[in-house]
Amino acid sequence: MFKKIGPGVLVAAAFVGPGTITVCTLAGVRFGYTLIWAVLLSILATIILQEMAGRIGVVSQNGLVDVIKDELKIKWIKNTIIGIVLGAILVGNAAYEAGNIGGATLGLEGLFGQGFASFYPLLIGGFAFLLLWFSSYKTLEKVFVGLVGIMGVSFVVSAILTGPSVFEILKGMFIPGLPEGSLLTVIALVGTTVVPYNLFLHASLAKEKWKSKSELKAVKWDTIISIALGGLVSVAILITASAAPLQDVTNVMDMAKGLEPLFGKSAIYFMGIGLLAAGITSAITAPLAAAFVASSCFGWDGGMKNKKFKLIWSVVLFFGVFFLSFDIKPIQVIQFAQVANGILLPVMAMLLLWIVNKKTVMGVHKNSLLQNVLGFVIVGFAIFLGVKSILKVIGLF
Repeated sequence: MFKKIGPGVLVAAAFVGPGTITVCTLAGVRFGYTLIWAVLLSILATIILQEMAGRIGVVSQNGLVDVIKDELKIKWIKNTIIGIVLGAILVGNAAYEAGNIGGATLGLEGLFGQGFASFYPLLIGGFAFLLLWFSSYKTLEKVFVGLVGIMGVSFVVSAILTGPSVFEILKGMFIPGLPEGSLLTVIALVGTTVVPYNLFLHASLAKEKWKSKSELKAVKWDTIISIALGGLVSVAILITASAAPLQDVTNVMDMAKGLEPLFGKSAIYFMGIGLLAAGITSAITAPLAAAFVASSCFGWDGGMKNKKFKLIWSVVLFFGVFFLSFDIKPIQVIQFAQVANGILLPVMAMLLLWIVNKKTVMGVHKNSLLQNVLGFVIVGFAIFLGVKSILKVIGLF
């Protein structure tokens, strides 16, 4: 079974990062179990979109950008979309990388205290650099299976320790509720799970892992199992946060401190280990996705060993460490990234549906009717999310 686990685990590791953990924590503290259904909805949408991306990667043996470049015949449309993709992924991932490394830093602070806190970003950045520089795809895969396993066990054990009400959890899962003031939290839960750059990452990694169309069943199950496990982690964090005797929190380590009177130091250690693993995995996948996108856009050969490929992820990683080490908050850069991602998600969801229905690309492996119906529903929701993201940045929402 473990030999068949592939890119799905990297995608799960990418979306269960510090941002998702913080949003799930806030959802649990503010609204209890009532928004678990929103996490399940976002996981379902992620599985559907990521399965399409993985299938395109294996059938075409190309990255998503390569397929888009081949299929879009009108030059100005092609160039516009490539420009949006490059801007959103390269600038966006560099801007958000500080948050990924910051999450891992919080985990280290929870485990080892703040005595050497100023060195933690450099330590995490150095670890990520060495892993990316010297590792092949197969090595990364094994490291990520281990990190996601550690993260999953840490957060699930934390949730079990709180002794949650099974009835209330099931109610939160299957009876959608929208408490007053929860709409933005629901949108945030979906927005941190359905991530545009993961579509590019998945297609590129799927073609690295699988070379034959006969392995599409493995692609499908790898996606479903890995992302469902990522969803389990998100739900576990929300359940744990529901038990925390706090009015509000800013991050998951605040929640751990709130649980400390009930469960002792073990709460901080479990949360610290989980957040460290989540931060490291996201700190590695974000630069990797940026490099894959740049490689496809500019037509570089040589895969992960290409020097230009390595330069791109090195720059993204550097900016993450730099912004965090000097406490720089590049607000305008982050706002640009939010707007670009707000445009990119619906554009990519529509392009994904278009490509996965093209017989010239997919042959007999194109979408079924059910997959198309679900896909169109997700596209509608992606447009809503994108508009909300843009309006929020310009101050109208």
